[in-house]
Amino acid sequence: MELPVNHFKRAIAAGKTPIGAWLVSAAPATAEALGCVGFDFLVVDMEHTPIDVPQMTDILRTIAGTPAQAIVRPPWNDMVMVKRVLDAGAQTLLFPFVQNAEEAKRAVAYTRYPPGGVRGVAAMHRGSRYGTVHDYQKRAQDEICVIVQIETVSAFDQLESIASVPGVDSIFIGPADLSASMGFLGDMGNAAVQEKLRAGARACRQLGKPCGIVGANPQIVERFLDYGFSWVAVGSDIAMLVGRAQEFMTAVRKSVTGTGRA
Repeated sequence: MELPVNHFKRAIAAGKTPIGAWLVSAAPATAEALGCVGFDFLVVDMEHTPIDVPQMTDILRTIAGTPAQAIVRPPWNDMVMVKRVLDAGAQTLLFPFVQNAEEAKRAVAYTRYPPGGVRGVAAMHRGSRYGTVHDYQKRAQDEICVIVQIETVSAFDQLESIASVPGVDSIFIGPADLSASMGFLGDMGNAAVQEKLRAGARACRQLGKPCGIVGANPQIVERFLDYGFSWVAVGSDIAMLVGRAQEFMTAVRKSVTGTGRA
């Protein structure tokens, strides 16, 4: 069997602009539905959700049946967790809370087999298609995409050195945590925060490093694209569900009130 192609990695390297969404529900059906909608990628978030490795694996299987590519955000920059996520078949990893170049180097090393890294070697797992991919251990890193997340002021100040680490394919700037680090918790729209995001996108462009971000709605994402971000996620499965449910509920309640049945 052939090594699966990482179309997301190739897209950002070619200067394309993938559009995706976040998955926080732990529901394979939701992942499948969003994959069928036409999103280019879906982020399986293990950092801020109860999603564990078996659930993540089922979600990866589901996404594989759609046109979307999976990005997995492990709960931490941890060698053991990264090993398990890769063995489960993930090819693109979004590492949270990377603070400096040394932490970025460790993230890359966790995704590489020796001598280029410290990934543990196993013969039979989903990543190698249960041992059917020829020379998997020598070729795996060709399709692995490492994204490191910048989400504090101190990390932002070291963006250039982090982005320059060999093996880092992309930067992701977390707007919520960055705004909190700047002293504007819950105020991502603050002018100072927005200028910081703009500066981050500009710096990554100058470094030739693709840079991603997430926005709550299409209007915010359009602004981020204007800033120069290379790839963007818009909302999450649960946010879309709740938002649409609120619209439906409000409309029906108005109808009920209008007919005097309140």
